[in-house]
Amino acid sequence: MRTFSPWRAAPLLLSAAVLFWAGNSIAGRALVGVAPPMALVFWRWVVAFLIVSALAWRGLAEDRAELIRRWPTVLALAATGVASFGALLYVGLQSTTALNSLVVQAAIPPLIMLFAWVALRERTGRWQVAGVALSLVGVLVVLSRGRPWDLLHLGLNRGDAVVLVGVVLYAVYSLILRRRPQVRPMSLLWATFGAAIVLLAPFYLAELASGRTMALTPKALLGVGYVAVFPSFLAYLFFNRGVELIGSARAGQYLHLQPVFGAVLAVLLLGESFHLFHAAGLALIGAGILLAGRGPKP
Repeated sequence: MRTFSPWRAAPLLLSAAVLFWAGNSIAGRALVGVAPPMALVFWRWVVAFLIVSALAWRGLAEDRAELIRRWPTVLALAATGVASFGALLYVGLQSTTALNSLVVQAAIPPLIMLFAWVALRERTGRWQVAGVALSLVGVLVVLSRGRPWDLLHLGLNRGDAVVLVGVVLYAVYSLILRRRPQVRPMSLLWATFGAAIVLLAPFYLAELASGRTMALTPKALLGVGYVAVFPSFLAYLFFNRGVELIGSARAGQYLHLQPVFGAVLAVLLLGESFHLFHAAGLALIGAGILLAGRGPKP
């Protein structure tokens, strides 16, 4: 009998990654006025880089040549999915709600499917299309609290537009992962996190020069610790592995769980009540993931 291995269980890995990313949106909004956006994203990746460095150093000697040879791909991954997405999300959350940011992020799976079809000629079957549509209905049920007409009042302000740019870049990141260097997962995280720090440094210095600094309060330190360990190190490690196992289009489908997980976190952390529309949304999103899983294997 084959022993169960979490590292081979794509649904488990991808669900955990999305749970951590849902917490990232809530943390980013909670830290408005506590940690400026560029300080938050810069120190997020510095701490995550230090964690990965402690674990990746054994394999870097063997993977170094491949990482150097594929440096344009490493840089593209760092620019799109690591540096830019995190920075744009935190900047957007300065002027929009966590709910709105989660609505905008629900566009990632359809964008991944569209880009995969246009750029990679990846076959998209009717089950995948139906799965995305059904999951999107589930997302809307949760975000509207069972009242779809409420979505008409959400609007798209400046913060939403900034998050949308990040969403487009993250969809591109998910596709670039299909052409990632064939190195150890930790080596890839080490390279992309390190490159992201270099890319973010000028923006962080500009923020400091403008007089926006982060006070070392317990709330700020805990916030940086959370976003560094869970949405950064663990989530990216798990999501990269999920894409490796089942492909970018099917892995991206799990991102529809993000608003639902956000609602569950609100129940646990903010004392809100769990309602029937939460259960309905979870059921629809789960059904959509199962439908998309019947599509052609990449």
